[in-house]
Amino acid sequence: MKDSTTSKEKFLKKIRKALLEKRDNPYPNLEDLPLYPSTTELPEVIFAEEFTKVSGQFIYCEDEIQFIENILLLAEEKKWRKIYCWEPELQELLNRYEYPYYATDKDFELAEVGLTLCEALIARNGSIMVTNANAAGRRLSIFPHCHVVIAYTSQLVMDLKDAFKIIKNKYGNQLPSMISTITGPSRTADIEKTLVLGAHGPKELFVFLLDDSSKRG
Repeated sequence: MKDSTTSKEKFLKKIRKALLEKRDNPYPNLEDLPLYPSTTELPEVIFAEEFTKVSGQFIYCEDEIQFIENILLLAEEKKWRKIYCWEPELQELLNRYEYPYYATDKDFELAEVGLTLCEALIARNGSIMVTNANAAGRRLSIFPHCHVVIAYTSQLVMDLKDAFKIIKNKYGNQLPSMISTITGPSRTADIEKTLVLGAHGPKELFVFLLDDSSKRG
C-alpha cells in the first residue's frame, strides 16, 4: 500500500517534531556580536560624514561660546526671526548669552526654526534619536521649516542598539510614548521619482555638536 502522506504533511510533521524537541541555542551570543567591522575612526567624524550624505548640515563647536557665535552667523545668513525653543536646559544656555527666542507657542504657525536637544546621535547612519519626553514634545522638531539640534559629544554612540541603551538607562521602565530617529531633512520621491526636501517636515536640518569632554573629566 502506497504512503498517502503528502509532501506538505511530511514537512509540517517535521516542524512539529522539531518544536517538541528541546535543543540548546546554537548561537547563544548572537545579539552581542558586532554587526559591522570595527573602525578606528572617531564617532564624531563618522557621524558628520553620514549626516552630510543625507543632506544634513553639521557644525562642530569646541564650547558654548563658539556655538552662540556660529548660530548667530547662521541666523543672520538665513534671516531667521521666529526661533522657538521650549526646553529649559537649552533656554538656560541661550539666556546666558542673551540669545533671543520664543519660549511659548504664541504665533507658532509662523515658526521658522525649532531649536531642540536630542537623546543621542547615532554615528553609523548619521541619525538623531529623539523622544517626546522633553518640553519640545513632538511639534518642535516637525512643524518649523528648519530644525536645529544641539547635541553633545557624550551623546554620540556608534549603533542604534547603543542609543536604546541610553534611553533605557535614562527612563528605566517609564519609556516615552514616542521614540524616533531622524535621518536628514524630510524627503519624498513619490511624485515622478523626483526627490523633494521638506515634503512632510523640516526642509533643513542642522546639528551643532558641542564638545563636553572637559565636563566629563
